[in-house]
Amino acid sequence: MTTLTPLKPADVAGRLKARSAVLIDIREPDEFAREHVAGALHVPLSSFDEVPLSLPDGRDVIYTCRTGNRTGMNCDRLAARAPAAAFVLEGGLDAWKAQGLETRKDASKPIELMRQVQMAAGALVLAGAALGLLIHPAFWGLSAFVGAGLFISGATGFCGMARVLAAMPWNRSAPKAA
Repeated sequence: MTTLTPLKPADVAGRLKARSAVLIDIREPDEFAREHVAGALHVPLSSFDEVPLSLPDGRDVIYTCRTGNRTGMNCDRLAARAPAAAFVLEGGLDAWKAQGLETRKDASKPIELMRQVQMAAGALVLAGAALGLLIHPAFWGLSAFVGAGLFISGATGFCGMARVLAAMPWNRSAPKAA
């Protein structure tokens, strides 16, 4: 079985410049759209097994995510799809940026959906706690409701708040011109 060998950001940059490797970003579309390494192929982990990988012959495969956690948790799955040697960008996109290496950013794209969920849930919990303290203890129910929703989301994999936020106008892509 093939494993993923970690590479430092400078090593990855050198291999990409020499065109001896291809970088595959496994983050979700909203994350990739906001920022990614220029030239990286986008193959989201959520559809990784369904998407055919058309990789250039003879090039090594280097996988990346934001911090290296997703690639680490899925290393067997990722390595199994690589036709030859498989590597991982150690520390992910965060380490790449920490080394001063360039990324392609599009600040017009919304913040990643899961960060929006975290921000909204945190704001609702804080609001419920503050209103419960300052106005009436019944407002603590808001914090309890959000906490229960987060627990159910973690237990089932279904996040209602993410579904609601995904439908918001700032998260919808503009219709494509015909």
